[in-house]
Amino acid sequence: MLSFLAIVLTNCGGSTTATAQLFKIQLDAAKNDFKNGQQVGITIENKKQKTIDQVTYSIDGEILPLQDDTVTLNAKALGNKVLKAEISFEGNTVEVSKNIKLLAADSPAIYTYEIINTYPHDIDAYTQGLEFYDDVLYESTGLRGKSSLRKVDYKTGSILKQIDLDASFFGEGITILNNKIYMLSWQKQTGFIFDLESFEELDQFKYNQSKEGWGLCNNGERLYKSDGTEKIWLLNPETLTEEDYIETVTNRSIFNKANELEYVNGKIYANVYQKESMMIIDAASGAIEGVINFGGLKDKVTAHEQLNVLNGVAYHPTRETFFVTGKNWDKLFEVKITKK
Repeated sequence: MLSFLAIVLTNCGGSTTATAQLFKIQLDAAKNDFKNGQQVGITIENKKQKTIDQVTYSIDGEILPLQDDTVTLNAKALGNKVLKAEISFEGNTVEVSKNIKLLAADSPAIYTYEIINTYPHDIDAYTQGLEFYDDVLYESTGLRGKSSLRKVDYKTGSILKQIDLDASFFGEGITILNNKIYMLSWQKQTGFIFDLESFEELDQFKYNQSKEGWGLCNNGERLYKSDGTEKIWLLNPETLTEEDYIETVTNRSIFNKANELEYVNGKIYANVYQKESMMIIDAASGAIEGVINFGGLKDKVTAHEQLNVLNGVAYHPTRETFFVTGKNWDKLFEVKITKK
């Protein structure tokens, strides 16, 4: 049976009483996961036979119109949601709620890749983040004692500039905004801000609600941060406060494997942790709209003991191509992504 959250009842005199003994939201489906846009029958179980004057349903503060005891479950952002009912009865107003999961309306489309060019890449780089800025590739690497921030000539693989993190930090993803490079560390809940030109460390910041640092990207206004859960956090670039989040979902489940991130035209391209694939996520709703199969790409790099998984994605806006590599790969691939 679906769970529900009973909040308090406030009557005209200002006293309160638990509403769990009065009302409960009933859906006509014995489940708690629904697709966005799905219509579902809804009623209020009136346990004490109170005289109900009006019921208003909502998700995330948005009213759901009621017609013939049916609502359409819609939300701008998907994932774990609270369906609320505001009930007016006998001069009182109460609110009861039910926890549901709101999933994507459609299954992800399948994409493949075409290699356009192959470039050399540092085989010792445990790649975490990639990003282009003015035709120059910036890269972050991981592992304690080997974590670094780099400026790279992608055509030759030459490292143009590099600074190393303190050995206590495990470097993670990067993104560039307002002439600053933002970089994460993994488990120490610490991020770094560097000057784009000099690589001088300008500041550090602490994570708030998120537990770890994985991937970073930005939409020109806010940062997006993955943390190894189903959440991708939206950060204010000035305060680094985690102001909101989206949850990554398919039409079947909530998914929690987003790693390195790249923002392109309203979509987030995200490496799937430890898989030869990448997700295309709607940056507003969290719906996983596509999955890119990068199978076979790892076979094209030199095999060695430290060879690890596909990781790292950067979009080149002028060339309109993506660049991908992996941890300790000796090649960087420029690819076109196409729907199968």
